Amino acid sequence: MSMNTFGHLFRFTTWGESHGPALGATVDGCPPGIPLSEEMIQVWLNKRKPGTSKYTTQRREADQVEIQSGVFEGITTGTPIQLMIRNTDQRSKDYGDIAEKFRPGHADITYWQKYGIRDYRGGGRSSARETAARVAAGGVARAVLAHLVPDLQIKGYMTQIGPHGIDGQHDWSEIDNNPFWVPNAETAAKWATYLDGIRKSGSSVGAVVEIVAKGAPAGLGAPIYAKIDTDLAAAMMSINAVKGVEIGEGMNAATLTGEENADEMRMGPEGPIFSSNHAGGVLGGISTGQDLVVRFAVKPTSSILTPRKTVTKSGEDANLITKGRHDPCVGIRAVPVGEAMMACVVLDHILLHRGQVGEGLRGKIG
Repeated sequence: MSMNTFGHLFRFTTWGESHGPALGATVDGCPPGIPLSEEMIQVWLNKRKPGTSKYTTQRREADQVEIQSGVFEGITTGTPIQLMIRNTDQRSKDYGDIAEKFRPGHADITYWQKYGIRDYRGGGRSSARETAARVAAGGVARAVLAHLVPDLQIKGYMTQIGPHGIDGQHDWSEIDNNPFWVPNAETAAKWATYLDGIRKSGSSVGAVVEIVAKGAPAGLGAPIYAKIDTDLAAAMMSINAVKGVEIGEGMNAATLTGEENADEMRMGPEGPIFSSNHAGGVLGGISTGQDLVVRFAVKPTSSILTPRKTVTKSGEDANLITKGRHDPCVGIRAVPVGEAMMACVVLDHILLHRGQVGEGLRGKIG
C-alpha cells in the first residue's frame, strides 16, 4: 500500500493497524533545536484517545506516545522523529463474524476489491485508530509552531451534531468544558440529551467540525497547485469518515451577492483591516493574515446495532450486525485530529514560504 505520507517539507508517514501491536508516525523535516518531549505530545493525544466519555468508544487505550528517535536531551536534532503508540486493548474476537462479510459503509469491500486482502480486525489500516498517529505528528508540529509563531492559536470545535447546531454565541472558553468540544454550555447540555438517545438505540449520527487558526501569518501558500486552502482541504478530507470540506463561507458563498461576499478593507495602524472573513483567511491560495477557517462534515459511524444487508466474499447475500465498541458520533474525536492536520499544514507552508521568499513578506503596505 503506497501513499501513507502527507506534507511537503514537514512530512509525516503513518504506519500500523488498529489491532496490530502498535501504530505510529515517522516525522521528517522537523527543524533542529526545538524543545520536544513525550509529555508535550501526550497532551494532544489525551484529547483524542478513546473512552474519555460515554459518548465515545469504550475501547480503553492509554495512547501513550514513545519517542524512538530524532530527539536528544529534550531537543530535536533535525533527523527523522519516530513516534510509537502501542495497542493494549484489542478485542479481535469481536470481528470474527465479519471475516467473510463486508460491513456496509466501511472500506471493507473497497480494500478487498483493490488489494485482494484485508485486515477484518477493526478495519486494519482503514480504522480511525490510524488518526492517533496523526495527532502525535501534529504534536510535533505544534511544538515547532510555538517556537516560530508564538501567537498562533489552533482551536477545533463541533458546530453541529445531526440536525442540531449551536444555540447562542460562541465562547472559546467553553470548548474544553464539555465532551463535544462545543463553544456553548447550553448547547452542550442539549446535545448530551440528544446523543444519549442515539447511543442507547445502538445507532449513530454525523457532525460538522470547524477548525480555526488565529494568528497565522499572511503570505502562506502559493497560487495554482500549492494553495494553502488546497492542502487544508486535502488534509481534512483525508480524515476517516469525512465527506465534505469548506473553506470560509464554503458552499454558502453560492447564495451571496458580490457585495455581500467580498471582504472589504480599510487601513489600520498596523496594516489592512478586513470588515469580514468570508474567504476563510485565504485569497488566491495565499493566507491574508486573518483567521484560517475550515469546516468538515463527518458521516455517521457505520458500525451500528441495526441489522444491515450486505454480501459475502463468495458473492452471497447476507445480513450483518456490527459488534464491538464504537463511537455513536465519531465527529467528537475528529476534533483533535482536525487540529493536528491544521497544525501540520500551517507549519509545512511556513517552511515552504521561508524557503521561497525568506523571512517576512515581500510586499509592504503603507
